[in-house]
Amino acid sequence: MSQQPFDRINLKPELLENLASLDYISMTPVQQESLPVILAGKDLIAQGKTGSGKTAAFGLGLLQQLDNTSFQVQSLVLCPTRELADQVAQELRRLARQISNVKVLTLCGGMPLGPQIGSLEHGAHIVVGTPGRIEEHLRKGTLRLGRLRTLVLDEADRMLEMGFQEAVDAIVAATPSSRQSLLFSATYPKAIEAIAGRILRQPVRVQVEALHQNTSIEQHFHPVSDESRDDAVACLIYHHRPVSAVVFCNTKQEVRALEQSLQQAGLAAVALHGDLDQRQRDQTLVRFANQSATVLVATDVAARGLDVEGLDLVVNHRPAKEAQVHVHRIGRTGRAGKTGVAVTLFNERERFKLAGIEAQMDMIVTDEPLPEYVPNREFRPPMATLQLDVGKKQKIRPGDVLGALTRGGEISGDEVGKIRVFDFCTYVAVRRPVARQAVQLISKGKVKNRSCRVRQLR
Repeated sequence: MSQQPFDRINLKPELLENLASLDYISMTPVQQESLPVILAGKDLIAQGKTGSGKTAAFGLGLLQQLDNTSFQVQSLVLCPTRELADQVAQELRRLARQISNVKVLTLCGGMPLGPQIGSLEHGAHIVVGTPGRIEEHLRKGTLRLGRLRTLVLDEADRMLEMGFQEAVDAIVAATPSSRQSLLFSATYPKAIEAIAGRILRQPVRVQVEALHQNTSIEQHFHPVSDESRDDAVACLIYHHRPVSAVVFCNTKQEVRALEQSLQQAGLAAVALHGDLDQRQRDQTLVRFANQSATVLVATDVAARGLDVEGLDLVVNHRPAKEAQVHVHRIGRTGRAGKTGVAVTLFNERERFKLAGIEAQMDMIVTDEPLPEYVPNREFRPPMATLQLDVGKKQKIRPGDVLGALTRGGEISGDEVGKIRVFDFCTYVAVRRPVARQAVQLISKGKVKNRSCRVRQLR
């Protein structure tokens, strides 16, 4: 399918201008197939893996139909995890940058209810959230969906796997029958077919591939003993020298142990698992996305929805329990025309799992010896992350932090990376060589005429 430009479809001028500023020129297959359906007001089933561009597909549809003069909840996006919900909300805000007064609200479990209730009282156009917390707000009467125009189920197969069937049904029951429903799913098992039959009306079905192909991912399989497995991961990181790598483990215990082992080996590693509180999760994901941590060690559940640009390397600490999960794991690298490397470690007892991978991916697995272990203590992330003790509650915006760092000319704008502002704190990435200088500038100066404390995360 030849890729068509966004200006081929009837989008608001401000959406097209913003897309051009974001370098979104041509539509991906899922956008090309589904956007006309969404804009026509029809129900949709879109089957495509993570990385297919689906968030922009439904996001543009929601924003095209949005009435920003009415602070009623007009669109609801359900996601299986907090991380995915946060990413979807961020992408929607990016797409809406040139439309005035658009409010996108995130409602997820693991966060206090009070501030969410307060935000709902001020009104919102689009709500993005997890089924459990959305259902809780509906029960309490703090969220009303009587004016809802569009319902989106993102990664619907994951939601059902995680046991959200009843919550989704309760949410659907609270929406108008006249709504438009959009269902996005990587797979289409019978459970998805059943829920689609209940909530969609004469849906158009679209099936597309992700932006990455197997040929863009270079795979390696290394036999190891259990005793040497953690050292093998460190060996691979030092050998491939990625800017960003994800290591998948099958259990939380393995995640914690491997994080510690990699740190002891001199690597900037952080962990993501179900025992972290929201502040710890935010900090971990910010450090990794900022490129101030080289390695993210995670379980499959914790990493659902994780979408990091330019991921160089994926390592399977052990083979995934199912071949389909293996495909999903390695598909996080080699995206958007770029190449990536995926490595799987296995022992003899786990060798049988490779047959499933061979069948799933139509390939032949060949054993390879590990590369030579050559630690290099000078191999460090390119960025450092600073934490400031001011945030949205103090009316801080990313531009305020950038201004405080670059105002005197000692640090240039291209030495400052991503800036994430949370309610009570802000994280900013700076080039590692200027990190100490950046701390001093913030400590001695002011951000938006306000003194604040700052520290470098390690």
